[in-house]
Amino acid sequence: MGNDGRGVPPLQQRHISVWRALIADERHGPLPALLLALTVLTGVVDAVSILTLGRVFVANMTGNIVFVGFAIGGAPGFSLSASLAALGGFLLGAFAGGRAILAAGRRRGLLLRDAVGVEAVLLVAALLLAIAAGAPFSEAIRAVIAALLASAMGLQNAVARKLAVPDLTTTVLTMTLTGIAADPQSARSPVVARRLLAVTAMLTGAIIGALLVIEVSAVAALALAAGLVTAVSAGSTLAARRPAAWQQG
Repeated sequence: MGNDGRGVPPLQQRHISVWRALIADERHGPLPALLLALTVLTGVVDAVSILTLGRVFVANMTGNIVFVGFAIGGAPGFSLSASLAALGGFLLGAFAGGRAILAAGRRRGLLLRDAVGVEAVLLVAALLLAIAAGAPFSEAIRAVIAALLASAMGLQNAVARKLAVPDLTTTVLTMTLTGIAADPQSARSPVVARRLLAVTAMLTGAIIGALLVIEVSAVAALALAAGLVTAVSAGSTLAARRPAAWQQG
């Protein structure tokens, strides 16, 4: 009948195997799927920060440090206070991530659950502040929102680094894109597929975030970000309750 004896044709079985390797492999369990959702979140959050907070990166500190340089050099349209607030917030979030890593030990599921829970609080706080302040935001409000968003991204980046799921850093794509072009092994599936999926995830978040900011409001984009992180928090909480090999990192 052209199948492996279990009722599933070989081609379909291969597709299932590749898909599982992309988002739910044995080594990492549900972590790839959850980290891809956080990658979408990064695109949404950076859309808000760049389009409404004075051209500020809150997830990519390489770009943000360059923006600090532009602002110091007097380039118009760049907010020095917001960029510095984002840099400080990111470092504070990364520091909190380091403490969370120490507290969780080798328990990867608990680490992600706790970190994303704190991240959700930070994003909801940014959303509530944006609602209360109303648009257009003052310089001080932009700086505080940037700090809150960057703290969430710094925490997320530190935890993703510790979880070490290949090609899913959630906040930067430079090495992912380099791997697609330069790695001779990247032509193999699912390696290249996961890398392309990460790029697509962030691009999708950026597109949706930009559309919401431009067509609706920054508050709408922040509401989406808060909803995404809440969903990931719920998913990571459920995942952490199930004993499995991937939990021990």
